[in-house]
Amino acid sequence: MTGFAPEWLALREGADHRAINHAVRRELVRYLSGRDAVNIADLGCGTGSNFRSLVPDILIRQSWLLVDLDPQLLQLANVMTPDLARSRNIDVRILAADLSNGDLDGIASPTDLITAAALFDLVSADVIQKMVQTIATNNCAFYTVLTYDGLATWLPETPLNPLLRDAFNRHQQTDKGFGPAAGPAATDVLAAAFAQHGYRVLRGHSPWLLDGSLTTLRHEADRGWIGAVVETGELDQGDADVWLQAREDDDSAITIVGHEDLLALPPS
Repeated sequence: MTGFAPEWLALREGADHRAINHAVRRELVRYLSGRDAVNIADLGCGTGSNFRSLVPDILIRQSWLLVDLDPQLLQLANVMTPDLARSRNIDVRILAADLSNGDLDGIASPTDLITAAALFDLVSADVIQKMVQTIATNNCAFYTVLTYDGLATWLPETPLNPLLRDAFNRHQQTDKGFGPAAGPAATDVLAAAFAQHGYRVLRGHSPWLLDGSLTTLRHEADRGWIGAVVETGELDQGDADVWLQAREDDDSAITIVGHEDLLALPPS
């Protein structure tokens, strides 16, 4: 899988950080708090947004491995993480790796925590199962945030909303580079896979609420959404353009995109 545009990742970072489910995050921090240090691997790290979100909440010594396939994003991560890393005396390594076949050998060990953000709805159920098997074999904790859950709403409501949501959800299940994606079922697939290995699983909602304070992000999210729906052939471009223009002309419009965060802790 190739990376997303850096501009898109930068635009969404603030909304991503605000959406994090604090109850799930607190449980992760509590789990780690008795340690002297933690080794963390971040899958599909992009420019390091997940690193920037999580580092301040973990108060023990940290070492991070940032993993992505996209060389442009890794280069940006290498530029955007050092200040925070130096301020906390954190060792950060960068790894270019293709995770599309689910191979985490060499990443899951020696690692205490595998983490990711906005990744697993793009991953097939088979690849998820393979990753979970390796994570469990190495007794790693697992924490992922902002996995799309299939729930989306556009306000004010229009008759097109159910069609848009259903068509997008089907589009999410096409191949994104990891085989046919689990899409909105990804958190269920992760939870079931970890439960089979005796892990304790905690889940919590982390929706985007894109209102008038996030107009630029809302416009870009709406454009991306409607573009994906047009690709399915279930909506013609003319109707898509009318819907999108009405959204862009309405300063009071709101887009809500559902996500889930998941924490899986190994058996003690």
